[in-house]
Amino acid sequence: MAITRRQFIEATLASGSALALPPAFADEPESTMARIKRTGRVRLGAINGASPYFSKDLATGEWRGFCIDFGRDLARHLGAQVEWVETTWGNAVLDVQTNKIDAQFAMAPTPQRREAVDFSNPLFQNLHTVVARKSLNIERWEQLNVPEMRIAVDVGSNHDQLATQLLPRANVQRFETSAAATMALQSGRVDCQILVVLLSTALLAKLPNIGHILYPTPPQTAVTNIGLRKQSDPAFVNALNAWLDEARKAGRIRETIVGNMQKLANVPPTAFPPQVRF
Repeated sequence: MAITRRQFIEATLASGSALALPPAFADEPESTMARIKRTGRVRLGAINGASPYFSKDLATGEWRGFCIDFGRDLARHLGAQVEWVETTWGNAVLDVQTNKIDAQFAMAPTPQRREAVDFSNPLFQNLHTVVARKSLNIERWEQLNVPEMRIAVDVGSNHDQLATQLLPRANVQRFETSAAATMALQSGRVDCQILVVLLSTALLAKLPNIGHILYPTPPQTAVTNIGLRKQSDPAFVNALNAWLDEARKAGRIRETIVGNMQKLANVPPTAFPPQVRF
């Protein structure tokens, strides 16, 4: 007996043999690239008080910073306008995951974050440094790995992860924020603070009497990427990576970072030693 097309589909579904999207994507919303093309807008996370990454002029509402310039350059590449969505470092992963924003610049691809969101290729490589009291001089990381060495880090950060991995014998003191860790260094409660070079050079430009920057060997880098929502359509991550390749070959990644460091943090290009590469 002949059956209709509808009866065939119903029977196939009932047998469980129908081809379907993977469960993770079965009910996913409109893809990021489809939404950008439809609306002409790309939604990017912006974090106030995170200069020189992000900075908001409270009088004018204007955003500045090298991630802001990256976002505008990306938007030009996509043929879209930027819609800045204010977030925080703590909320950015959830905002990407829940489709509140399309992408978050300067997000470190930790294993925990990779469980929740996807990442572009590296945006740039940051370098871990040590801001130390002026009387402290070391050349290698292993020289910090002694019980009498008091080291400040902000809890859960790349700095914390590095200290946990490399300095298990040191007296590592974990603070809620990077600013709190800096206050401990200022007050003499710790001997040094681990910071990536973009933060350490900005700190020394603001507080030159706090100490000096050390570049222990072997160099320890911290990769920085762009976070985006997990989705079956690869068009957006492909577009991000294409923009990154083009911007890096043209020298705009380094130019944008160094220019904003000088403009917003008073850090001249000469402050970065040869081992610092963006």
